[in-house]
Amino acid sequence: MANMKTAISLEKPLFEQVDALAHELEISRSHLFALAAREFIQRHKNQKLLDAINTAYADLPDSEEQTTQRHMRARHRELVKDQW
Repeated sequence: MANMKTAISLEKPLFEQVDALAHELEISRSHLFALAAREFIQRHKNQKLLDAINTAYADLPDSEEQTTQRHMRARHRELVKDQW
Protein backbone atom coordinates (compact mmCIF):
# COMPACT_ATOMS: atom_id res chain seq x y z
CA MET A 1 0.00 0.00 0.00
CA ALA A 2 1.39 3.38 -0.97
CA ASN A 3 1.98 6.01 1.68
CA MET A 4 0.71 9.53 1.19
CA LYS A 5 2.35 12.53 2.78
CA THR A 6 0.20 15.25 4.25
CA ALA A 7 0.70 18.37 6.31
CA ILE A 8 -1.54 19.31 9.21
CA SER A 9 -1.61 22.23 11.59
CA LEU A 10 -1.90 21.63 15.32
CA GLU A 11 -2.00 23.88 18.31
CA LYS A 12 1.34 23.76 20.10
CA PRO A 13 0.04 22.04 23.30
CA LEU A 14 -1.54 19.27 21.22
CA PHE A 15 1.60 18.86 19.13
CA GLU A 16 3.65 18.53 22.31
CA GLN A 17 1.31 15.85 23.66
CA VAL A 18 1.48 13.95 20.36
CA ASP A 19 5.25 14.22 20.31
CA ALA A 20 5.56 13.03 23.92
CA LEU A 21 3.22 10.08 23.35
CA ALA A 22 5.01 9.03 20.17
CA HIS A 23 8.29 9.13 22.06
CA GLU A 24 6.81 7.15 24.97
CA LEU A 25 5.42 4.49 22.60
CA GLU A 26 8.64 4.50 20.59
CA ILE A 27 6.85 5.12 17.32
CA SER A 28 6.98 7.98 14.85
CA ARG A 29 4.48 10.83 14.97
CA SER A 30 3.30 9.70 11.53
CA HIS A 31 2.58 6.23 12.86
CA LEU A 32 0.77 7.71 15.86
CA PHE A 33 -1.43 9.83 13.58
CA ALA A 34 -2.16 6.81 11.38
CA LEU A 35 -3.17 4.77 14.45
CA ALA A 36 -5.35 7.61 15.70
CA ALA A 37 -7.04 8.01 12.31
CA ARG A 38 -7.74 4.26 12.05
CA GLU A 39 -9.23 4.21 15.55
CA PHE A 40 -11.36 7.29 14.83
CA ILE A 41 -12.67 5.76 11.59
CA GLN A 42 -13.49 2.48 13.36
CA ARG A 43 -15.34 4.34 16.12
CA HIS A 44 -17.31 6.24 13.47
CA LYS A 45 -18.26 2.96 11.75
CA ASN A 46 -19.28 1.45 15.08
CA GLN A 47 -21.42 4.50 15.87
CA LYS A 48 -23.15 4.26 12.49
CA LEU A 49 -23.86 0.57 13.14
CA LEU A 50 -25.21 1.33 16.62
CA ASP A 51 -27.41 4.08 15.18
CA ALA A 52 -28.78 1.63 12.59
CA ILE A 53 -29.51 -0.97 15.28
CA ASN A 54 -31.20 1.63 17.48
CA THR A 55 -33.29 2.80 14.53
CA ALA A 56 -34.39 -0.78 13.84
CA TYR A 57 -35.38 -1.36 17.46
CA ALA A 58 -37.13 2.01 17.67
CA ASP A 59 -39.74 0.65 15.28
CA LEU A 60 -41.20 -1.75 17.85
CA PRO A 61 -44.98 -2.12 17.91
CA ASP A 62 -46.85 0.46 20.00
CA SER A 63 -49.45 -0.61 22.57
CA GLU A 64 -52.29 -0.62 20.03
CA GLU A 65 -50.30 -2.86 17.66
CA GLN A 66 -49.38 -5.17 20.56
CA THR A 67 -53.07 -5.50 21.51
CA THR A 68 -53.94 -6.32 17.90
CA GLN A 69 -51.17 -8.93 17.79
CA ARG A 70 -52.45 -10.57 21.00
CA HIS A 71 -55.97 -10.79 19.54
CA MET A 72 -54.63 -12.21 16.28
CA ARG A 73 -52.58 -14.86 18.13
CA ALA A 74 -55.58 -15.83 20.27
CA ARG A 75 -57.79 -16.11 17.19
CA HIS A 76 -55.14 -18.16 15.39
CA ARG A 77 -54.91 -20.55 18.36
CA GLU A 78 -58.69 -21.01 18.23
CA LEU A 79 -58.58 -21.74 14.50
CA VAL A 80 -55.80 -24.36 14.70
CA LYS A 81 -56.62 -25.78 18.16
CA ASP A 82 -57.80 -29.18 16.99
CA GLN A 83 -55.58 -29.43 13.93
CA TRP A 84 -52.44 -30.46 15.81
